[in-house]
Amino acid sequence: MRSERHRLKLFRMLRTCAVALFATGAVLTTSACKHRSAASTGRAGSINAAGASFPYPLYSEWFSRFDKEHPGIEINYQPIGSGGGIRQVSDGILDFGASDGPMSDAQMAASKVKVLHVPTVLGAVVPVYNLPQIGGELNFSAGTIAGIYLGTIVRWNDPQLVRDNPGIPLPEHEILPVYRSDGSGTTFVLTDYLSKASQVWRDRIGRATSVKWPIGIGEKGSEGVSGMVRQSPYSFGYVEMNYAAQNGMNYGRVQNAAGEWIRASTENVAAAAAAEQDSIPADFRVSITNASGAGVYPITSFTWLLIPVTPKSATNGRYIRKFLEWMLKDGEDLAPSLHYAPLPVPLRQKVLASLTALQS
Repeated sequence: MRSERHRLKLFRMLRTCAVALFATGAVLTTSACKHRSAASTGRAGSINAAGASFPYPLYSEWFSRFDKEHPGIEINYQPIGSGGGIRQVSDGILDFGASDGPMSDAQMAASKVKVLHVPTVLGAVVPVYNLPQIGGELNFSAGTIAGIYLGTIVRWNDPQLVRDNPGIPLPEHEILPVYRSDGSGTTFVLTDYLSKASQVWRDRIGRATSVKWPIGIGEKGSEGVSGMVRQSPYSFGYVEMNYAAQNGMNYGRVQNAAGEWIRASTENVAAAAAAEQDSIPADFRVSITNASGAGVYPITSFTWLLIPVTPKSATNGRYIRKFLEWMLKDGEDLAPSLHYAPLPVPLRQKVLASLTALQS
């Protein structure tokens, strides 16, 4: 197993270098294309945004459709991770940011700009695995997921995994845990859930966009984690439901607070929001992981746009607000086709009302 880990680490280093070289050329090419596009269409300018990769497939579709329906300023979004989105919007670099975890009180106080949290959709984080010759879906309790990343569960036939999956012939092979190496809202959602459902995890690791993992291999972005899991037999990781579904990956059921084994779907993700709707605060900074009630998928979260109350320019501010209104009235209907759950209608109305706080 040690030689296998060494091989995977070497592969990751080589791949990172190759991706970096490719990305340099890609950025230049993309920038040139955008420059030509702006010149040829006579756009007034662009809005720069960045942050969470969790909602990136949906945001890309939203921005593209909105741009076609409302020609004017182009929205350029970079999926650099929630941690990067929070930092850059707090420093006043971006027109707006995005995160899968709400900013903490300390982050809000330290921000150079006042930020409004705008929930957009709901998504799920799912456990993914590469287990050759095992068909069907596996079950993972909070204790099992925590044990894999704590290093107390090291083999697939560990008694706790066997209890989660009676009757399935799990192999006596070491588990290769894979985690996000970058500051990630996906990591925040998973660790927030584990901190609620596993006292051992809460006491030893806690919740954050980036934590000190006791064991495993780190990969950047959801594409990095999903890529490593797909190519590595006996590996285990976590990604957003849409990444797992779009890449045809095996993802398992998770035990919810009611003791049910639930496989993530847009329906049971929406059920988590409905179960916690009465407890959502006015600023929308809320955690809904491990929600109570039957039929609820437990590793569920809102994802937020982080909108500076005072825009970098009045023109951009008006355009951003117009986009947010379109998103809440029309864009939500696109969410299920990309494996996200739309906001409940009563919550959409509350979010729309909150936009009056934005200056323009």
